[in-house]
Amino acid sequence: MRFRRAEAALLLVDYQRGFLHERGFVAAQGRDVSACAAAARQGYALARAARAVGMPVIWTRHVLRADHADGGLLTTELRPRLGEIGALASGSEDVGIPPDAGVEPVDVVIDKPRYSAFFGTALDVVLATRGIRALMVGGVTTSMCVESTVRDAAQRDIRTFVVRDAVADFDLARHDASLAAMAFGFARILGANQAMDAMAAGEAGFPLP
Repeated sequence: MRFRRAEAALLLVDYQRGFLHERGFVAAQGRDVSACAAAARQGYALARAARAVGMPVIWTRHVLRADHADGGLLTTELRPRLGEIGALASGSEDVGIPPDAGVEPVDVVIDKPRYSAFFGTALDVVLATRGIRALMVGGVTTSMCVESTVRDAAQRDIRTFVVRDAVADFDLARHDASLAAMAFGFARILGANQAMDAMAAGEAGFPLP
């Protein structure tokens, strides 16, 4: 699979306080967010590198109405605890991207109501308008919003490159299984150094592992 910077963007999925911060709603439920926080720091470095070579940077946030009327099965049946504690509610601290992410005015920020960054958002329009046919992807969590987004990108014939160091999960087994699934049929999995080198060079080829 060939990477060409001229047709690519960096997509960073859900680096939000709720998933990353020790006082966010995820940590409040007893889950370890340290791996997600480390992945986000790598993602921030990728964003700086992308901007330096003129590559668009797109951030997503998982945001629901304050009353969770748009939460669907996620907040009513699949993960009802999220509804009970008001997780991901619009206007809450948990949906914010941390200041140290360094989001710039030139970046695109997309709010989404479901796991996939394509569902119910303008992402398709943003990509088409800019002629983007390839995505480098970082984000959290690997097995949920990242994999859902990567699968949807693959169905659109968008060349997708997942940066291993910039994705993470609350459970290592789920993280590893998700990377394996994406590598098998949806994306190429890269290390951060490979991703940085490809962005700097402008073109790179990544064969089957």
